[in-house]
Amino acid sequence: MKEMLKLKKKKPRFLNLALYQKLGATKSWRRPRGLDNKQRLKLKSRPKQPNIGYKNPDEIRGLHPSGRRVAIVHNLEELRRLSSERESVIVYIAHTVGERKRSIIREEASKLGLKLAN
Repeated sequence: MKEMLKLKKKKPRFLNLALYQKLGATKSWRRPRGLDNKQRLKLKSRPKQPNIGYKNPDEIRGLHPSGRRVAIVHNLEELRRLSSERESVIVYIAHTVGERKRSIIREEASKLGLKLAN
């Protein structure tokens, strides 16, 4: 698995070209659709566009850099369901979980031997 993770490709930052031109433009990627748009024409000096060539192998897509599968947990019940897969899973506590439940989930995860990422 470690050898497979080394195959992960480095991707450029895919920028919205209008980011520099307009104040209200979003930072996230938007496909250039203009007739004379230089980025759509794939000119050398313009930022890169996402395409299928940047895709990682299916076996390692979505994996944590440690090689484990990512699982998001909202409550103790979801955490206990993951206890049987403790070697292949890394746990993230959802951002909507409050501080009180978060501390309870942390304690339970350490008892079950699950690895926490956040």
